[in-house]
Amino acid sequence: MTTKIADRAAQIQPFYVMQLLKRAQALEALGRNIIHLEIGEPDFTTPAPILAAASDFLKLGEVKYTQAAGLPELRAKIAAFYAQRYQVRLSPEQIFITPGASGALLLALSATVNAEDRILMADPCYPCNRHFLQILGADAKLIPVDAGTRYQLTAELVDQHWDANVKGVLLASPANPTGTVIPSAELQNIIAAVSKRAGFYFSDEIYHGLVYGTEASSALQFSDSAFVINSFSKYFGMTGWRIGWLVVPEAFVTVTERLMQNLFIASSTPAQYAALAAFEPETLIELEGRRAELQQRRDLLLQGLLALGFDIPCQPDGAFYIYANCQKFTQDSFQFAVDLLEAEGVAITPGKDFGRHAANQYVRFAYTTTQARISEALDRIHNFIARGC
Repeated sequence: MTTKIADRAAQIQPFYVMQLLKRAQALEALGRNIIHLEIGEPDFTTPAPILAAASDFLKLGEVKYTQAAGLPELRAKIAAFYAQRYQVRLSPEQIFITPGASGALLLALSATVNAEDRILMADPCYPCNRHFLQILGADAKLIPVDAGTRYQLTAELVDQHWDANVKGVLLASPANPTGTVIPSAELQNIIAAVSKRAGFYFSDEIYHGLVYGTEASSALQFSDSAFVINSFSKYFGMTGWRIGWLVVPEAFVTVTERLMQNLFIASSTPAQYAALAAFEPETLIELEGRRAELQQRRDLLLQGLLALGFDIPCQPDGAFYIYANCQKFTQDSFQFAVDLLEAEGVAITPGKDFGRHAANQYVRFAYTTTQARISEALDRIHNFIARGC
């Protein structure tokens, strides 16, 4: 039996934060008190109406496959949600219910990207997005960005970096790890720059709803040719349910359904019935309360990190992350994260999980725990820095 690993698999980089999480869990098993600011999963429970919907469905005992594209009533609810929130009219047939946002992105890329194609992305960005391209034999062309563009691509950068092998652009707004939002006018300009080259625009909108003092526009407000990836995990608080959706242009409905049938058969039936309650008024009221709490957590952590000397030139507009420059304290952010965990029991994410550009100078903090724990973490970080790291 051969033990040779496929080249495309061998090239996939690990999540370095998972090494830190594994160590954090080992320290907890030894009795250490660990504050988790590394993982993008808030401490909230699944909203009660969603749990009730899942329970009611499971009591029936009829847990069968749904249509490959998803429950018709859930697709219709999502279409109505776009009409209400973005004033965008979609056919439910354009909406596919997927195993999380990851399943949505895999579908979108499988329907559009050929081997050796390139997709423009910002550096830093969420790593799995570029890894999916590698698995398909394509490639991410990472464009270094900094605070000057709020860590996002611009239409000018798209123009500068487009070449014969580039087939499209994939951007997230709000973004992971930076939490920044692309302004509406710039988003429209980027989409226009892609459209004039007959390219694909992939919009990662999984943090929509989690914005503070601003608005996040959907790509669908400016183009009916965009592929939009979204999820019930973040705003709707359904991380472990593994349920998301993909919006495709009408010309891609048939091929996407074929891919869905072959790749997934269908998404989780209980999760789909649970998600039917995500758009109920009582659920949305609860979710808005959570959003307000996350904004308070952001403000507390942001002010605290700035007071400690971290450089954060761009206040995050959304999601639940702060991307902080730590070069005042270290030139190796991974070692900084390791040492902080061991010395003070605070777990954070090193910049090299998100790309190559200045990665050793940055760390990501997730404000996914209580304000009391965030305050305690800031005290511990202060002690760590005061001792010379």
